[in-house]
Amino acid sequence: MLEQILCIDDDPITLMLCKKVISKSSFSNEIITAQNGEEALHHFNTLKYNNCKNKVNKKPELIFLDLNMPVMSGWEFLDHFTSPDYAEFNTANVIVLSSTIDPEDLAKAKKYPIIIDFLSKPVTQPMLEYLKKKIAP
Repeated sequence: MLEQILCIDDDPITLMLCKKVISKSSFSNEIITAQNGEEALHHFNTLKYNNCKNKVNKKPELIFLDLNMPVMSGWEFLDHFTSPDYAEFNTANVIVLSSTIDPEDLAKAKKYPIIIDFLSKPVTQPMLEYLKKKIAP
């Protein structure tokens, strides 16, 4: 079981469904959410700041990431997140969750080593069973 997962998606129904399926499957102890890439980066900046103040904060071990979001897209998030500014958090694996699986997006995703899979929405129980086998410690 993972300690913490971050779900980044602009659709509140998708986030709610993601939380329910993950909770029901005992896939993670904690599920946090962000509605766009900017909100997710703010979360990581808060963790970084709090760690400087000697507080212990959990880092997400897995990130479910939507690509098409307002404010900051999944691609923009990845560009920032894979920069040296966020290197301490790049141990998190990223699963891209998209409503369409565009071959161009699949090819682009391969340029980011932290992306371990590209899956179609929504999160389902069989998907989590597959991921348990793929990311088992």
